[in-house]
Amino acid sequence: MAKDQKEKNEQVEDLKEEVVEEVLEKTEAAPEKSELDLAKERADDFENKYLRAVAEMQNIQRRSNEERQSLQKYRSQDLAKAILPSLDNLERALAVDGLTDDVKKGLEMVQESLVHALKDEGIEEIPAEVGGDFDHNFHMAIQTVPADEEHAADTIAQVFQKGYKLHERVLRPAMVVVYN
Repeated sequence: MAKDQKEKNEQVEDLKEEVVEEVLEKTEAAPEKSELDLAKERADDFENKYLRAVAEMQNIQRRSNEERQSLQKYRSQDLAKAILPSLDNLERALAVDGLTDDVKKGLEMVQESLVHALKDEGIEEIPAEVGGDFDHNFHMAIQTVPADEEHAADTIAQVFQKGYKLHERVLRPAMVVVYN
């Protein structure tokens, strides 16, 4: 904030210097004008420069607020990207046959707590289900298979990895096989 204020002060000082130089040039070039006319011109110039400086400061503040809001909104993006592989590994571990009920229950509890923590931060799973429509904005086709009578083109044949998004920003697309 102090840096922004310092930049604003420097801009205002630069504008003042420009106005003084312009006024000096005009007073030297037009000696036939009265002192009152020159003062009015100076006042108009100062007002114009002031209004421009105020508008510029408002624009700086607006851009700063927008940037701050964006940073706040997407603050957990890097953490989510680091946690998602662990969540994938938990899902793979749960898919293993031969787990005892206690181990399976423990893994499910850890998975649920991670999913809940991600949801609290605004991170959601991207819907990708077998037979659903393929959307290139949210899905990444890693393979295609020929469509047939039972399966329409541009539908999902298999989901290899879940995708996630933070608000409207895709963190990781769902990796799918698509009927083509």
